[in-house]
Order: sequence, then structure tokens, then C-alpha cells
Amino acid sequence: MPESADSFDLITMGRIGVDLYPLQTGVPLAQVESFGKFLGGSASNVAVAAARLGRSTAVITRTGRDPFGGYLHQALKEFGVDDRWVIPVEAYPTPVTFCEIFPPDDFPLYFYRQPKAPDLEIHTDELDFFAIRSARVFWITGTGLSEEPSRSATLAALKARGRSGITVFDLDWRPMFWKDPESARPYYAEALRHATVAVGNLDECEIATGVREPHACAQALLDAGVELAVVKKGPDGVLAVHRDGTVAEVPPVPVEVVNGLGAGDAFGGSLCHGLLAGLPLEKTIRYANAAGAIVASRLACSSAMPTESEVEDLLARG
Repeated sequence: MPESADSFDLITMGRIGVDLYPLQTGVPLAQVESFGKFLGGSASNVAVAAARLGRSTAVITRTGRDPFGGYLHQALKEFGVDDRWVIPVEAYPTPVTFCEIFPPDDFPLYFYRQPKAPDLEIHTDELDFFAIRSARVFWITGTGLSEEPSRSATLAALKARGRSGITVFDLDWRPMFWKDPESARPYYAEALRHATVAVGNLDECEIATGVREPHACAQALLDAGVELAVVKKGPDGVLAVHRDGTVAEVPPVPVEVVNGLGAGDAFGGSLCHGLLAGLPLEKTIRYANAAGAIVASRLACSSAMPTESEVEDLLARG
């Protein structure tokens, strides 16, 4: 674990919470009798995913001052993620998220983040701007733009970063966190001005750009300011386009899906790993696809994140 903030490979900023996943698949939530408890939240899962690949990572977020908040600190430490910027908020409880598991492609989520999630209570004056500028990769999410003061803090962090190093904007569109989808686009546009990489599925790209065809999405993201646009096409794989003209179109890795939740976060952590390693674009995307496939074949999110050897083994098999 790094002794000083300037040694982090990756700092993420955004959601954290407790995921309660059914231990029975194919069963409606009302009939589930037992659950597993896991660390959750996209930004936190991405930090865990990169840590499992040997990267030094930290997360900027907030929990409630409650037993679930204590559990999340413990889980982050066990996964090797630095928790120095995970601070309790007195006013709000730690969020809990339930899901239903209907493989291969139906995984409804139920977010309990009312009256407000602590991770939206990140204030600008609480940020360690030196650490944010110094991280080799800085990762923010669309959810962090959905409410104040998190919105202003996220944009301030991006501006302070000044496009130094690799700055990733995970488009992370969650409609239940926004009162009006149209209200999101100006904030997405502002974040894209400061990011060097944008990552999203077709729904998320459409919110950010107004277009949906994958190549049009990638071009619109490049036009908005990023250097690399990564468009996830679901069963059709991933399209990645760099400003220098490099294009990678990579098919999905076939696996038997157990729980598709968390696969995108594994993809994100592995994407950061590949970018930090300076791998060719196609190899980076293939690696990230494989990591996502491994998590999709497992029940959990955070604890399912693969190691480097697991990803390499899957790639070697085909």
C-alpha cells in the first residue's frame, strides 16, 4: 500500500454501498430466503478490480456512520484499496442495494439511497487536490454529477486535474438518480471537456451525446473532448476509438452468465490496468472484456474481481 498519495495508480470518486445479493437464482426477490453481503458501488468496485490486478488504488467516497459503513471500510482494506478518503456522514445511512438474478440477461436492481446517499455529500473543500492531480489515473462517474454537492466537487476535481495523466469518465447512467434525463446532458458535456477517456454502454452514450449508433457515439465523444472513446455494445462486444485513428472492435468472451452485475466494473478496472501498462488498444480491450466475463460468470461483484493470472488463463483458452 502506498505511503504517500502521489504513488497511487488509480483514484476513483463516486458510489459505495452494500450489495445484498440473493443466494438463490431465478427467484423473485419476495421469495428469496437468504442473501450474501458484498461491497458495492461502481467507483468502489473499479478500485477493487484494479487492486486485484496489482495496482495501488484508493477511492474518494462517503458512507453513513453506521455498522454498514464500518463493514465497507473493512472490505476495502481487505481488497487492498486505500480508504483514507472514505469519510462517514452523520445525516444519512449507508446505502443498500438489492438485486434479482435471472440469468442470462435480467438482473433488476433496487437502490435504497433515500433520503440521500452519503456518497453524494462529497464537498469541494474536502478534496485532496494534490492527490487527485498526482494519481496516474483518476476515475469519475455520471452518478457523481446527479446531485449537489457531489456535482460541484466532481467538476472541481476534474478542473484541478487539468487533463493530466489519464482521466476516465464512466458515463454510468442511472435514470433513478436524475429527475429529468435532459438535465444530465450539460453536466456530462462539461465532464467530457476535462476527461481523456469516456466509457459507456449505448444507453449511456445516448444520454451523453444524443446519438446511439456505436461509431457515431464514439465520434461524438471524441468531438466532446476525450482522447479515447470506449463504447460497450452488449452482446456485440466493444468498440474503442482513439483520436489518433486507432480502432479496436472486440467481440465478447462467451461464458455462462451467473450474474451480469459488476462485469462493467471489472472491465473498468482492467481497462485502467491496460492503459497504465501501455498495452496496445486492442489487447487492452480484450483483457478488459475477459475480466468482465469472469465476473459475469460469478455471483458477486467486488469479491468476484479476477486476478491477473485468471484473466490471462481465460484469454489463453480462447
